[in-house]
Amino acid sequence: MSLRDQTLFITGASRGIGLAIALRAARDGANVVVAAKTAEPHPKLPGTIHTAAAEIEAAGGRALPVVVDVRDEGSVARAVEQAVARFGGIDVLVNNASAISLTGTLATPPRIFDRMMSVNTRGTFVASQACLPHLKRSKNPHVLNLSPPLNMDPRWFAPHVAYTMAKYGMSLCVLGMAREFERDGIAVNALWPRTAIATAAIEFAIGDASSLRHCRKPEIMADAAHWILTQPSRSLTGRFLIDDEVLGAAGVTDFDAYAVSPGAPLALDFFLDDAGPYISETVPLAGGGH
Repeated sequence: MSLRDQTLFITGASRGIGLAIALRAARDGANVVVAAKTAEPHPKLPGTIHTAAAEIEAAGGRALPVVVDVRDEGSVARAVEQAVARFGGIDVLVNNASAISLTGTLATPPRIFDRMMSVNTRGTFVASQACLPHLKRSKNPHVLNLSPPLNMDPRWFAPHVAYTMAKYGMSLCVLGMAREFERDGIAVNALWPRTAIATAAIEFAIGDASSLRHCRKPEIMADAAHWILTQPSRSLTGRFLIDDEVLGAAGVTDFDAYAVSPGAPLALDFFLDDAGPYISETVPLAGGGH
């Protein structure tokens, strides 16, 4: 149940959930490739590939910060080459990079549509394609997409059809690649949060810091991802997993530890129809999502 000496290639790992997953792996002594766009400080969002790398190494891991735009296959290919040259291979790919615009059809310019499709769906495909030849040589290879279960209820499409299509594209990669690479022993799974997750990007997107009290911390996703990535790859693949279900099955009983404000009602994330067994009170989602 350890990622020691494993090499993780994590897109969008300079902040938020991607960084939380990286830090959890670092505590095991993992190698982490911080593959993200932000090399210089963002005017409104904290964190760069360099600050993330420093945190990873302080937590006990080894880090390789690389500027990567997942929309550019050349950028991804070069980062993968650097990762293999530095660490000798790739054992885990986490497709975390994501773009979000919660806008209806008439309010979504084609450039925003293209950005979401390029980052979410195409970026996931490109990063997977680049890493798969190296994953085939790993003893326990995993691909983990941070994407939702495929819920075809029209209510998850109507308010933001472009965003839904882009995120579901990531999930369709799970559906297809899990079967395609099953014989190679490569696990391909999806992980999605039961609730909205408190990240700077979400606070920026919804413009209301007070809403974060109804969220859980990124660490719940990191701990769930850690459990998934330490399972034998041939025994767990093609699954659409929810963070608290994963941890509950692993024996976790105290979910208040993950709450931003323990005792406050929680906001369910997009694409989920029920609160599950670990949440007693909910509030409407105020522009959440990942």
